[in-house]
Amino acid sequence: MCGIVGYVGARIATPLLIEGLKRLEYRGYDSAGVAIMNGAGVKTVKEAGKIAKLENLLVASPVEGTTGIAHTRWATHGPPNQVNAHPHVSKDGTIAVVHNGIIENATVLKQMLEGRGYVFTSDTDTEVLAHLIEECFDGNLEDAVLEALWQVEGTYGIAVISSVDAHKIVAARKGSPLLVGLGDNEYFIASDVSAILAHTRQVVYLEDGEMAVLDDHGYRVIDMSATEIKKKVAHIDWDLAQIERGGYAHFMLKEIFEQPQTIENTMRGRLLDEEGTSKLGGLNLTDDELRSFTNIVITACGTSWHSALIGEHMLEELARIPVEVEYASEFRYRNPIVDDKTLCIVISQSGETADTLAAMREAKRRGARTLGIVNVVGSTIAREADGGIYIHAGPEIGVASTKAFTSQVVALLLFTLKLGRLRGALSAERGREIIAGMRALPGHIQSVLARAQEIEDIAEEYKRASNFLYLGRGYNFPVALEGALKLKEISYIHAEGYPAAEMKHGPIALIDEMMPVVFIAPHDSVFDKITSNVHEVKARKGRVIAVTSRDEPALDGKIDYEFRIPGTIDLLMPILASVPLQLLAYYVAVKRGANVDQPRNLAKSVTVE
Repeated sequence: MCGIVGYVGARIATPLLIEGLKRLEYRGYDSAGVAIMNGAGVKTVKEAGKIAKLENLLVASPVEGTTGIAHTRWATHGPPNQVNAHPHVSKDGTIAVVHNGIIENATVLKQMLEGRGYVFTSDTDTEVLAHLIEECFDGNLEDAVLEALWQVEGTYGIAVISSVDAHKIVAARKGSPLLVGLGDNEYFIASDVSAILAHTRQVVYLEDGEMAVLDDHGYRVIDMSATEIKKKVAHIDWDLAQIERGGYAHFMLKEIFEQPQTIENTMRGRLLDEEGTSKLGGLNLTDDELRSFTNIVITACGTSWHSALIGEHMLEELARIPVEVEYASEFRYRNPIVDDKTLCIVISQSGETADTLAAMREAKRRGARTLGIVNVVGSTIAREADGGIYIHAGPEIGVASTKAFTSQVVALLLFTLKLGRLRGALSAERGREIIAGMRALPGHIQSVLARAQEIEDIAEEYKRASNFLYLGRGYNFPVALEGALKLKEISYIHAEGYPAAEMKHGPIALIDEMMPVVFIAPHDSVFDKITSNVHEVKARKGRVIAVTSRDEPALDGKIDYEFRIPGTIDLLMPILASVPLQLLAYYVAVKRGANVDQPRNLAKSVTVE
């Protein structure tokens, strides 16, 4: 949510900031702006809409300077217009602030500042910070920011510049990610490493309650009492090519087509074929500790929550341990049964999802051990969890998650293999069967992708539909949820996912000749049951799109469109079945003229509650 980038060094800052914003646009694209120290003061340029509009303004009226900050916004407080765009400036125009997060006591602070003569022009909580820092300013920027932040309640990732204390950026974090990039006599601040990957792979991650002070001589990190902190420098392995479209029309399409490789990456070096188990070096749990847990809680949001539902099914079937899947956004607001015998697994592509992070912290407070399943190395969840599994899917830029989802399911299966074997619930023979199926997965997915045109043809037929219903059973019920979510996210078509048997308890009332119904119907242990559900839909003139895995005489004459995936074992079907549904959502959205990579009202990483 929202993107921040800053630069101090010898180069002209503006093109570097615009480049960084473009890399961050998937985090928010309601408005964008820059603040540059141009020698005469702080020059701020901002505009509603996509970054291209801001770039055009800067081409028409260039702003030069070697120190600056920039922001791309996902609106929380106030509508997405030019006035509410960041940066926000102080009353005297000498201080500029960009901010990600929510200042919870903004109203109280605003009233106090208005009583001291400050005039507010925007609807944002961030403007409070600009005026508050000015109120505290006495010549030293970091001192002013520290004093201001002591008065602030809520979450923030901020970057601040001042023409009075020039050629310096002060950045601070509480609940919203920030990192410092270390270049050759130049320094960056960013909310996401993708913004600066073209210029450095050496970064320092800020923790909550830490502040970075950058100038053209170096950087230092201090805590809220101004005590300097020694920080470890991390190296980023991501390749710049991974955050480019690489000839694909959209990042989402590229990421769908990357799944044979990303799943291979998730499994690499982790499968022990002969033993029928997995090797997971980052769990930080002994075998005895793993055996000692009496229950597992998995918490996540959105697509990651759908992967968790599949993981629940896997773990209960193969490891025979009770599993509960919780929406991270709800976890803290009830009294969950979590103690030192609980393993809490938290799933987040970014590793920064605010609700998921808060749920993990609550679980730890109650005594649970925590494991993170994340994609981004060095993310907050990765650093704070007791252990974890990196999915190694590479940067996911498309807002609608695809490759991260399938890799999360694979990571959960890797953990299930290990735990099932340790608990004696899973035989070596069954483990070897599962591993053989996993080894075949990349090739199976490649064969699905090779037939993408079939899915595009189906999309052409249904691109004008107003509603979709997705139905699945067993392992494939979460796939129905995920397929519906993908369609909603990027095409803006109303879609719902249901367990197929639940259709009779309400949704069947919606079925008519205008209603496309997508059945995830591979030949698995519940195929006969879902066949009955297909017949029920056809009896009411519904249009049936079915994902199947072999020729099924029981479905003859009952399917309007069929897409066949390769046969595999039941617990791997969700991964294979997800791919055509991702493609269906993509092609429908494209044919409707939607912005696939930047769907309205959404952002990639939700770092506010």
